[in-house]
Amino acid sequence: MEIGELARRVWGSAHLTGEFVLRSGQVATEYFDKYRFEGDPVLLDAIAEAMVPLVPGDTEVLAGLEMGGIPVVTALGRRTGLPCAFVRKEAKAYGTRRLAEGAETSGRRVTIVEDVVTTGGQIVLSTEELRAQGAEIAHAVCVINRNDTTPAPLTDAGLTLHPLLTAADLAAHANQPQPR
Repeated sequence: MEIGELARRVWGSAHLTGEFVLRSGQVATEYFDKYRFEGDPVLLDAIAEAMVPLVPGDTEVLAGLEMGGIPVVTALGRRTGLPCAFVRKEAKAYGTRRLAEGAETSGRRVTIVEDVVTTGGQIVLSTEELRAQGAEIAHAVCVINRNDTTPAPLTDAGLTLHPLLTAADLAAHANQPQPR
């Protein structure tokens, strides 16, 4: 699917207006409800296909962040053939007591997978914890970066962000006529 068409579909599916408090604490008048595009298997598959070229070639494991990154990492893993880890916000006190379930991340080159990025706060927190457990992490990919550039917390953490779409990309294609 052409990126402009994909942007139109994501915008049409997930863009909401109103007053929304983001995870970062910021208040926004526009919101991208990731669960709307993640809950559409055809659209999610198209997103994953478009994200494949964003994954650095030396990636050994894709690590999706709880909760919105889980459907994206699963779809992306199906497209790339790479093993996936599912990263909790914190390790549970029972069961395996692991922060990351699924593929082993220690000693491996891991790319973080997220749905929507505003400040990158959760990516930074999860990256710090995974690095402390031995993961090598230099990259993150996301469906939507709400910014035109990489948020400073990510660059400060030594991460390169590879977004499929920015909010500006989505807005630019939102009102374009549908191809015939």
